[in-house]
Amino acid sequence: MVRYFAVVAEQRHFGRAAALLHVTQPSLSRQIRTLEQRVGARLLDRDRQGTRLTPAGAAFLPHARQLLAVAATAAAEARAAAAPSRVTVGHTRGLIITPAVQRLRHHRPEAEVHTVHLELSEVRAALFGHRVDAVVARLPFATDGLRITVLYEEPRVLLVAGDHQLAGRESVALDDIAAEPMPRLPHAEWDSYWRLDPRPDGTPAPDGPLIGHLEDSFELIASGQAVAIVPAGLRADSTRPDLTSIPLHGFAPCQVVLATRAGETAPLVAAFREAAQALLKGAGHPRSDRAAPADRPH
Repeated sequence: MVRYFAVVAEQRHFGRAAALLHVTQPSLSRQIRTLEQRVGARLLDRDRQGTRLTPAGAAFLPHARQLLAVAATAAAEARAAAAPSRVTVGHTRGLIITPAVQRLRHHRPEAEVHTVHLELSEVRAALFGHRVDAVVARLPFATDGLRITVLYEEPRVLLVAGDHQLAGRESVALDDIAAEPMPRLPHAEWDSYWRLDPRPDGTPAPDGPLIGHLEDSFELIASGQAVAIVPAGLRADSTRPDLTSIPLHGFAPCQVVLATRAGETAPLVAAFREAAQALLKGAGHPRSDRAAPADRPH
């Protein structure tokens, strides 16, 4: 129940929280009500705009996170004692981890090395729930409680329909797309980053339709209803002949990072970090000297 509460508090939405937890919304609501009865206070308020913490919920949340962290650490230490040679590495869409995984398997043939694909929205829950021990993903996402190692930088590109007026340009700048609607993303941090909202002069980015999945944006773009800023590594235009990507001028690249739990000391995780730093680079985009050594706890 405490974990359910923490996920709802983080997502600020019962529907998204239920999807991440792989439970139904009614079941999640019952668990939250039971927790509130045991605590003796209402922890969450729901309305049409979403879900927000009550004052009691805000007071309870840091303690809930501490409880979950202690429980996760205890479970991890128990698993480590039972199976000291096992590691699970997560990766998000369009990121290749095979070279680092192969090196780890080669140098540690006795180890069980597993991989799992994650949605970006799952990264934190998967790490703190000890479903994975390390994740290769693109920023931005919340990094508190995590150790972040920057692996390389990846350009951002503009994805447009093949017959869009900008298609075929060598590059485009922000002024070229100032009036172009872009699909809105459900998470505020991602929406701000990938739509560059607000713009540097403070004006809001033109609104496009709200999407739940990346594939939904491909349909909107192909039909000419929107354009989108995406990581170059997604290569959507290589699988969709009706889409094309254009380099962006004046846009900072996104960062591909390795995320682990802060304080993680497992030797296999350290070995994978070393392999990832040595071998994982964006296709055609070498890791920058500035980004390579970045390794910081959050």
